[in-house]
Amino acid sequence: MKIISIIKYLFTAAGLVLLVGTVYLYLDKQAFIKKAEVVQGDVVELVRERSNNSIMYAPVVSFITKEGSKIEITSSVSSNPPSYNVGETVEIMYNPKEPNKANINSFESLWLGVLVMGIFGIIFFLVGFLIILYGIKKQRKKQYLLDNGKRISTTFNEVQLNYNFEVNGRNPYQIKSQCFNIQTNKMYVFESENIWFDPTEFIKTDEIKVLIDPDNPKNYYMDISFLPVMDN
Repeated sequence: MKIISIIKYLFTAAGLVLLVGTVYLYLDKQAFIKKAEVVQGDVVELVRERSNNSIMYAPVVSFITKEGSKIEITSSVSSNPPSYNVGETVEIMYNPKEPNKANINSFESLWLGVLVMGIFGIIFFLVGFLIILYGIKKQRKKQYLLDNGKRISTTFNEVQLNYNFEVNGRNPYQIKSQCFNIQTNKMYVFESENIWFDPTEFIKTDEIKVLIDPDNPKNYYMDISFLPVMDN
């Protein structure tokens, strides 16, 4: 299904962009801290902000630079309950050349954005990367069984929806077959890979070929090459 291919590369690319952005933001914060002046400021107001149907409070801090200029900033970090009280004294870091670029000297004000961006970057990248890795391993397993597997005949059982997997509200189909091993007195059940159309009308015989690993029958690949290739 083409959408899965799009998703895996989109997530991987988005993750990489976010991780690059995280590194850039981290270095920018480090540079800011190295050249920043530190002074005391006072919380003069708590600004109400609406976020996801809840009320958050961002502190407004007034401080005087070492050059004597009075500056007022609103923190980019809001919370509920408020992190500070009106009248509370806080430590401020500001850029001497651009005193309006100031932050409360706290982990939340300085590093929360870096942390959140980094976490989302890791999550997006891992999701995309793991989907790509799974596809590569799946293709290698298929190729190994096509080259080295033992071809056996199994009996068609049914076509079923795979409710354990869903993309855009759709569940793929799977072909189920089975065979009975007289020597071991065991019934083996096999499932095809996910199919994004109903294959029922294309199954013209009760015999389904399956390639198995002679050393591990649980490692198998159902040959569905008889099905048409659908453009999704």
